[in-house]
Amino acid sequence: MKEDVSAENRTSGARADAWVLSRALGAALRIKGLTISTAESCTGGLIAHYMTMVAGSSEYYKGSVVSYCNEVKMNALGVKKSSIAAHTEVSGEVAGEMAEGVSRLLKTDVAISTTGIAGPTGALPGQPVGTVWIGVHTHHGTTSASHHFDGDRESVIEQAARAAMAIAIEAVERMADKE
Repeated sequence: MKEDVSAENRTSGARADAWVLSRALGAALRIKGLTISTAESCTGGLIAHYMTMVAGSSEYYKGSVVSYCNEVKMNALGVKKSSIAAHTEVSGEVAGEMAEGVSRLLKTDVAISTTGIAGPTGALPGQPVGTVWIGVHTHHGTTSASHHFDGDRESVIEQAARAAMAIAIEAVERMADKE
């Protein structure tokens, strides 16, 4: 199958890197016969955008829930109100529950999530602007990790989307082929 690379010619810098990552993630999923979904808060659908820029991505990419507000996190993804109350929406617990929820909702083998503070305002105690939690859910379990990205709002969002796709590639590479 020949992929349309015309989108690559329209991108530059960080966005070109993100497009390369989305293609690599898609190739890894395709080889293993796996599917993926995304739950995005601070990235606002940017990961979904990059995933769907790849021709044929409907083969492995099932969709996304952009859960920018807590009600959507709770009602659509099943994030526990108690997790938000105890840890805030910018936490590993919430990132993990978001990934689990979108995987369950869209019935995918892999799910990634982002929740964070893109700025320029919104810093919380111990969580400066640029703090982003990325969650990953597979049949091996759920993990989440905190990241800090420098720059303006657009830069933080872009870096978070790229990091989430890179983390997803690593998770997929650790998984066995789907039977």
